[in-house]
Amino acid sequence: MESAIVYGLSAALYGEIKIENGRAVQGNFDDYPVLRLSEMPAIETHIVTSGDGWGGIGEPGTPPIAPAVANAIFALTKKPVRKLPIKLA
Repeated sequence: MESAIVYGLSAALYGEIKIENGRAVQGNFDDYPVLRLSEMPAIETHIVTSGDGWGGIGEPGTPPIAPAVANAIFALTKKPVRKLPIKLA
């Protein structure tokens, strides 16, 4: 879950594929920026017991991150975020 949050925040803040001369500049994950530990907010993960069987939980952390950050920015600034990656200027 926590690594999914890191991945989602990285995509929301830095996830831009740049094109030069008709080709993607980024070739692989080694030149794709991700948040560093010093840039990460504190994350608390709570596991809630249920009567259901075991299942995966990692991926559901990624999709809601960008909308959550965009909504927080809107709540703070009253300016909607209209495109990703989020660039505050």
